[in-house]
Amino acid sequence: LCERLVRAGDGGGSISVVVPTRRASHGNRVRFLPTVEVRVLDVLDDKALVRVLGDCDALVNLIAILHGSTREFEQVHAALPQRIARACHAVGLKRVVHVSALGVGGGNEPSDYLRSKAAGEAAWKASGLDVTLLRPSVMFGAEDKLLNTFAALQAVFPLMPLAGSDAQFQPVWVEDVAEAIVRCLQRPETIGQTIECTGPDVMTLADIVRAAGRWSGNARPVLPLPLAIGKLQALAMELL
Repeated sequence: LCERLVRAGDGGGSISVVVPTRRASHGNRVRFLPTVEVRVLDVLDDKALVRVLGDCDALVNLIAILHGSTREFEQVHAALPQRIARACHAVGLKRVVHVSALGVGGGNEPSDYLRSKAAGEAAWKASGLDVTLLRPSVMFGAEDKLLNTFAALQAVFPLMPLAGSDAQFQPVWVEDVAEAIVRCLQRPETIGQTIECTGPDVMTLADIVRAAGRWSGNARPVLPLPLAIGKLQALAMELL
């Protein structure tokens, strides 16, 4: 996203990008991009939020977690958007693009992750700010943890036991999501819209695993497992 924003300013009128982070080292990949400034701060500090947003014209909220307790999901995905919205009002910042997740919006979200994401969307909708909501599907890219994890596993094991192998996804390239965010910032007509970001192909989890193995040169047979074993598999992937 930082690279896309810098490029968007190359045509005239450079875009200054401020990237808050908890640790300076987390900003090493972007700190040398022209017009990008990395600032170390605690986003749970309301005064720090006001300071960092004070000279900004727009906000892109990418803060999220994939794993955690119910309380942690609530804190990051639901309570934090409320705090950021209050900081936006305090400094007069109106324009917001918030990155949520595909699967939110049905009112019967099946996980703490999606329920907290839904609560975050509700907070932004109630904020009175000029908000665009993006709901990307599972993202892939050069250094993602999805394809690379499955590729690493197939480099080690002779076959891939897989729970939920028939689960369907519509993976989206991370570069396309970054481009969508930039276009939303450039187009006021997207204010108030909820936009789902998906790739062109519907794939099962087994399809994704096979693709990761094929592209990494370590293709292995997929062994479907009952969904009940899925939690153990997820834990193993986290530990990897």
